[in-house]
Amino acid sequence: MGFFDKLFGKTNNNTNERGGNEMLKIGIVLGSTREGRVSPQVGEWVKGIADKRGDAEYEIIDIADFQLPFLGTTDGTEPGIAAWNEKLANLDGFVFIVQEYNHSITGALKNALDFAREAWNNKAAGIVSYGSTGGARAAEHLRGIMGELMIADVRVHPTLSLFTDFENGSVFKPAELHLDNVNAMLDQVIAWSGALKPLRK
Repeated sequence: MGFFDKLFGKTNNNTNERGGNEMLKIGIVLGSTREGRVSPQVGEWVKGIADKRGDAEYEIIDIADFQLPFLGTTDGTEPGIAAWNEKLANLDGFVFIVQEYNHSITGALKNALDFAREAWNNKAAGIVSYGSTGGARAAEHLRGIMGELMIADVRVHPTLSLFTDFENGSVFKPAELHLDNVNAMLDQVIAWSGALKPLRK
């Protein structure tokens, strides 16, 4: 067992000493809802890598499925709002699939982040971003938002280029070199998700 595993209570049989034998639940959040988006391709790729690890239960969370209104424009009784908060509350950590729009995250993702509060608190998250500069500027904006929501964002950050990892900007064909970064990011998400779980009990 390595230093990082000892520090966060990770064992070789994929159980968490602090959280018992229950598997952690990690949501892979698709950060775009627009027509023709490529985030589902990226999300499924990340999930395919994650599922081979056997260290948590991974699930794609599509913001579009919840049909969230714009915050503050309705009375807040839409069923999607309650369903969104309930889904987040049942998760231990997140991986955000982030696109860069005008140097920041999408309006849909910011709106979804704002529609919950306590459901985000004391959980960990990683970021996989893409754009003309790998989505780096959007990811940095997201880190600031996550700090306010008490989400512990991990350091390793896979970045995907629209020029080298997408064919014609629409068909996702990631370079093999990203595999190690995704696994390193997931190592940190799992470690921190397990470490933070006792704070929510």
